[in-house]
Amino acid sequence: MTTSSGSPPSAMSRRRTFLFAVAAGAAIGNLYWAQPLLSFIADDLRASTATAGWLVTTTQVGYALGVLLLVPLGDVLDRRRFVPVMVLTSAVVLLLCALAPSIGVLLLAVGMLGVTTISGQVLTPLAGDLAGDAQRGRVVGVIGSGTLTGILASRTLSGFVADAAGWRTVFALASVVAVLLAILLHRAIPPLAPRTRLRYPALLASVGAVVARERTVRWTLVLAATGFAAFTLLWTALTFLLSGPPFGYPVRVIGLFGLVGLAGALAVQHAGRLHDLGWSLPATGTAWLLALGAFALATFAGRSVVLVIVVIIVCDVALQGQGILNRARLFAVSDEARSRLNTALGVGNFIGGAIGSAAATALWSVGGWTAVTITGAGLCCFALCVWALGSRGPLVVRTTGTGRGMTAVDPTGAGR
Repeated sequence: MTTSSGSPPSAMSRRRTFLFAVAAGAAIGNLYWAQPLLSFIADDLRASTATAGWLVTTTQVGYALGVLLLVPLGDVLDRRRFVPVMVLTSAVVLLLCALAPSIGVLLLAVGMLGVTTISGQVLTPLAGDLAGDAQRGRVVGVIGSGTLTGILASRTLSGFVADAAGWRTVFALASVVAVLLAILLHRAIPPLAPRTRLRYPALLASVGAVVARERTVRWTLVLAATGFAAFTLLWTALTFLLSGPPFGYPVRVIGLFGLVGLAGALAVQHAGRLHDLGWSLPATGTAWLLALGAFALATFAGRSVVLVIVVIIVCDVALQGQGILNRARLFAVSDEARSRLNTALGVGNFIGGAIGSAAATALWSVGGWTAVTITGAGLCCFALCVWALGSRGPLVVRTTGTGRGMTAVDPTGAGR
């Protein structure tokens, strides 16, 4: 089976790329609206803080299920219909969150929200299909920047809106935004034939098949999961650091540090260009060296807010930059399986993120900020070893002349 040469570069205009980035950021942001509002929600619904804490976990578990069970459908359905339908479905669930009369109903609703707010994970491979080979990395980078912006900005926005108008208003406004985005996306996404035709069980099985058969995918997933583990390790521990002595910042101020992370998001939106220029692997190694330096610097940042800000910016640029390069490299493996490759990437990142977050909590109780930074540096050293070994072959995307950076892969294994 051979791959197509891709859509013409003009298929992803600046306007369409911007819309995809905003929509992807809004979708991923839905996972984090409740995170800084747990005490507000607990008080209003007369629940314990421990019970309210399950809101974040339930949302993330729902999202993992949505990525695994729904995102692969992007390869077999008309995405001009599929994406807006998913966005509208998440709008309905957001409204249910806003109207939830009890913590039990809200837990159910946020679980459903996690399952349905996966449109960003479909838009990214869709953009990869629409973009030409020469601009695919740049486009993926811009949308990846939008996703990171959604993660960081949602925490800050939810705190301010909740203070002004209550936590229910946060979900209600997000529902309105989702409806508007669904309309815009339906108009912006061109009619596209399905990339492949598979029954649903075979479709899900082919996710594992492409991972099992392509060592480039496996090695890239290891790097990606390690990067997300380091990312969540840092951000989870930062909450502990900034809320305790010597800083003692309130929740609203801690949320503002998310805006510092936006500087990193803006800086890495062009990281995909390095992939387009053929510098993906050298840039990935450089990113991990930067991350290692940032964690080394972080060991001295326990009492300096200036150093904390520097660490946040450098870590975000490095970790998100290598993440964008990983995604662009995966999309070069196969034309027909980009949604399934993105599914594997999303599940791997979720596992890495869960490990990083749990590790931060455990390490903080044992050795505080120092234990966290040493572990972060260890993750960077591990990733650098994987990169150094993988650059000799396993991380190199095979080319067969079917398109720049493309490999002729049959992800289902048919015909092999």
